[in-house]
This record gives sequence, structure tokens and C-alpha cells, in this order.
Amino acid sequence: MHSIKTILFPTDQSEGSRVAFRAASSLACDLGARLIILEVVPIAVTIYGPPTEDYLTQMEKSLKQLTVDNPNVRVERYVTEGVPAEAIVRAAEETNCDLIVMATHGRTGATRVVLGSVAETVMRRSRCPVLIVKTEKTTDADQAQTDSGNIHLSALQA
Repeated sequence: MHSIKTILFPTDQSEGSRVAFRAASSLACDLGARLIILEVVPIAVTIYGPPTEDYLTQMEKSLKQLTVDNPNVRVERYVTEGVPAEAIVRAAEETNCDLIVMATHGRTGATRVVLGSVAETVMRRSRCPVLIVKTEKTTDADQAQTDSGNIHLSALQA
């Protein structure tokens, strides 16, 4: 079996990322894995010039607020610049990570076409497994199936 020693958690500081962080930190604790937290400054921000020192300092402060309850888990935090999906895949390769845990915003339709899906691109390009934490609000039908004891796998549907 493939052992998981390093988990990469890319974040955009969204609510969805906070939910995915709980999954990543829980896995790191349970597996005794190193947890790497990564925030990418998107190219859209850097087009107007390099990020200011204040901007980077604020990002680093935000990353430090993501803490793991188990003091035995080694946590590393990084800020990098680039296209988010490419930077995440590159970081996974450079750190020899065994698993990427990340959120998806669950965009569909025109929004997905225009903005793309970072999670989908990472999943297609990554050499290691990717755990996608879907944080989209559930519908009444989803909740009814969950409440009745049936498992609803809408997050796995194409």
C-alpha cells in the first residue's frame, strides 16, 4: 500500500478551503504526515506589478492562522506566485507529496468555462492522488438521501 508521508494543502483562504483544511489536517494527524500549506498569488494579481510586501505579509499571517491540533505534525507554509493549478502541481512535485487535499467551488456552466477549475486541472496533471473536498451547499434532495441513510455521491459525477 502507498504510504502517505506528505500532504499538500493549497488554499485560497475561502470558506471552502477552510473546510478542506480540516480534512487535510485530520489526515495529517491520523497518518503522522507532514502538512504543507500553500497559497498561490495568481498571475492576475502580479500583472499589475509584483505583490507588495504588505500583501505578502498579510498572506503569511493568514497562513499562520491555519493550525493543526497535534503538535507532532510538522507543518510548513509557503506563498508562491503563478498560475494556481500549475503552481500547485509544481509544489507537489518539488516536495514529493503523496497526496493533495483541496477544495472545489463547484462552479458549473459559463462560470466554469470562463474561470476554469483549478481542482480539475490539478487532478488531471498531478502525479499523486488528489482528494477534492466539495463544499458546495447541498440541495434538499441531497439532504433527503443523506438523511434516509443512502450515500449520495454527487461530487463524483462527471
